[in-house]
Amino acid sequence: MERHETVIVGAGHAGLAMSHHLSRLGRASIVLERGRVAERWRSERWDSLMFQFPNWSLRLPGQTYDGDDPDGFASREQVIAFIERYREATEAPVRTGVSVTALRPSSHGDALALDTTLGPLEADNVVVATGPYQEPIIPAASADLPERVLQLHSSRYRNPDRLPAGAVLVVGSGASGGQIVEDLLAAGRAVYLSVGRHRRFPRRYRGRDMFWWMEQLGALDQTLEERPEARERPNPLVTGVGGGHEIDLRRYRAGGVVLLGRLRGIAGARVQLADDAEALLAAGDDNVATFTHAVDAYIARSGLDAPNEPPAPSTRREPVPPIAELDLDSACITAVIWATGFRRAFGWIGLPVLDARGEPIHRRGVTSWPGVYFLGLPWLHTLRSSVLCGVGDDAQHLAQHIASRAAAPAGRRP
Repeated sequence: MERHETVIVGAGHAGLAMSHHLSRLGRASIVLERGRVAERWRSERWDSLMFQFPNWSLRLPGQTYDGDDPDGFASREQVIAFIERYREATEAPVRTGVSVTALRPSSHGDALALDTTLGPLEADNVVVATGPYQEPIIPAASADLPERVLQLHSSRYRNPDRLPAGAVLVVGSGASGGQIVEDLLAAGRAVYLSVGRHRRFPRRYRGRDMFWWMEQLGALDQTLEERPEARERPNPLVTGVGGGHEIDLRRYRAGGVVLLGRLRGIAGARVQLADDAEALLAAGDDNVATFTHAVDAYIARSGLDAPNEPPAPSTRREPVPPIAELDLDSACITAVIWATGFRRAFGWIGLPVLDARGEPIHRRGVTSWPGVYFLGLPWLHTLRSSVLCGVGDDAQHLAQHIASRAAAPAGRRP
C-alpha cells in the first residue's frame, strides 16, 4: 500500500502553503485535490466576482503581489492565476482529480488510513485543508417554493444571462449577496433583497483601504481567546467591484431594489418576512462609526500622518417600510438566489476530532488525535487564518509541529 509521511487534503491556498512550509523543513508530502488547483475559485464563484481586499494583500509564503496595481482589486481569474503561479513556483506535489472519501485509523500501528478514488493510502500525518466554504446552506423552506421558480445557491450562480427572464429574490446580505445584487442591477434586473445580519464598513477612510487599517489596528491578529464573541460576527461588507466601493444596502433602494426583512417561511408563491429590515440596517450602520472612531483614535495616539476625512454629506435616510409577505407571482419573481453561506462537511472523517456540530476540535489546527491537523478555517488561530495573507502563519506552525513529531522517538510523538 502507498504510504506517505504527510497527506494534505485540498490544493487551495491553504494546502499549497502547507506543502511549501513542509518542503522548507525537508519534510515530504503530497497534496490531494478533488478537482483542479483552486477548484472553488474556478467552479463555485460567479463570473464578475472581484477579490474583496486590495491586490497588495495577495500574499502567500514566498510569493507576494508583484503587479502594477497594488491598490486595485483582482478578478476571479487573476486570483486563480496567482494561486497557480504559486503552485508552479513551489513545485507542490499535487495530485488533481483525487477525492478523499474517508479518514480513519489504520490497522498498521499508529498510521492513518485514507480511502481515495485512486485507492487506499496510509500516512503518518494528514492535514485537512479543504477550506471554509464546503457545503452550501439552503434553508429548509426552499422545498416549499413552486417548481416554476429556479433556485440556486450563490456558489452556483454565474451571471444574469443564465437566469430566466423576470425579477430575482436574493436571500442574504453578506459580501456574496451584495455583489450578486449589483451584478443583477447592472443587467437591468428587478431585484428583491432579504436582508440579514451584516457589518458595513467604509471601503476607504482617511486615505487608506479599510483592510490596511484593520492590519494597523491589530484586528487581523486577534485570537478567538481574546475575542470569543467574534466567531459569530458577520464578515466585513465591502466589495472590490469597480475599483472597490462601500456596500450600503440602503443605497440599493435608489437603484430600485426592494429591501425586505429576514425570510420566515414560504407557502407556495407567498414568502413570509420578518419586520426587522430597518433594525438590521441600523445595526449594520452602527459598525461604520465604531470602525472610524477606532481609526481616528489610532491616528491620534500613533501620530500617523493621515488626511482628515471630510464630514459625510447630510442625507435623509428613509426608514425601510416593513413588508410582511411577498407574492412571487405578483412580483414576477422567477428565480431565488440563496446567499446564505456554508457549513463544514467533514462527515468523511472517522476520528473523534469533531464536536456535536461537526466543527473541528483543535488548538491552532492541532487535534487530540496524533497526526491529524486542520488548516485554512476561519479563526483557526486569528481572524486572518483563512485568508490568503494569513494562512501561511498557521501553515508554518503546523509544519513545525509535524517536523517535531517526525523527530520524536516512537511512542513519544505529540
